[in-house]
Amino acid sequence: MRQIVFTSEKTAELLDVPTPAEPLGPREIRGRTVVSLTSPGTELNWAYLGSSFPVHPGYACVFEVEECGPETGDIQAGALVFGQGNHAEFQRAMCDDVVPVPNGLKSEIAVFARLMAVSMSTLNTAAAHAPARVLVTGLGPVGNLAAQVFARCGYRVTAVDPIQSRRETALKTGLKDVRSGIGEAGAIPSESFSLHLECSGHEQAVLDGCRCVCKRGEVVLIGVPWKRHTDLTAAEILHAVFHRYIVLRSGWEWEIPKQPVDFAHHSIIDNYRAALDWLAEGSICVGPLAGSFAPSKAQDVYQGLLDRSLPTPTALFDWRLL
Repeated sequence: MRQIVFTSEKTAELLDVPTPAEPLGPREIRGRTVVSLTSPGTELNWAYLGSSFPVHPGYACVFEVEECGPETGDIQAGALVFGQGNHAEFQRAMCDDVVPVPNGLKSEIAVFARLMAVSMSTLNTAAAHAPARVLVTGLGPVGNLAAQVFARCGYRVTAVDPIQSRRETALKTGLKDVRSGIGEAGAIPSESFSLHLECSGHEQAVLDGCRCVCKRGEVVLIGVPWKRHTDLTAAEILHAVFHRYIVLRSGWEWEIPKQPVDFAHHSIIDNYRAALDWLAEGSICVGPLAGSFAPSKAQDVYQGLLDRSLPTPTALFDWRLL
């Protein structure tokens, strides 16, 4: 089968790789990929700019089931399912790890359920409830979708990013209060937010959030701090946390269980199902977030994401274009 492989630093190739030949397990499914979605932060910083190769990237996909083990329940051949998976021509997964795509929902929209779920774990665990005010910093695809998800659930959202193109995309997706910074004209007053979703990985945004949330407010680190951006010291952030009683915590997506379990109110799979339902009803807008490309254009796509020459903040690979 054909698969996108990072063969060296800043080099993405579409290669022929062996197709696993092992028989399917009782609850396994296998099928042909329709679309797969890139995650620019993770795939670029961890893999495309990495130091150990080869790497087989991938984050989310929609595929059509062609083969099923004998115990896959309602998932049968011909079903269209969403799940995690590499950028590859074929997928193989446990039936419990995929979710059927709602009837009528296009694959290139459904695949965004994966990026929506990154912040939905924070939605599940946050102390603040709607209609509390929420600050979102960093409007890449994860931050944009976080802002949309919280707005859809009744929170009053302010979204911030210094990059104009991201702000323009945010407005196109329906976000209302979009700003270039916290200190711009019409500055955000201190103690005006209950929750800050930090999706940029920038330490200045963390400090700004600690100064903007109310006493005992939460600052949740969703964006990965891939590198140092400023000369800020930990003391400055610690001072704000201590004197303003801030709850500063990880936005770790996997804080909740993957599958529903007793005594837990949420799960990753339940979040995927909810995300797909919201996409199907049209209450989350993803059209401006990604363009579609043939897998053979992988090098152009990843380099374009890196240097921000692509017109959208992320990209889809359409495996129907092989």
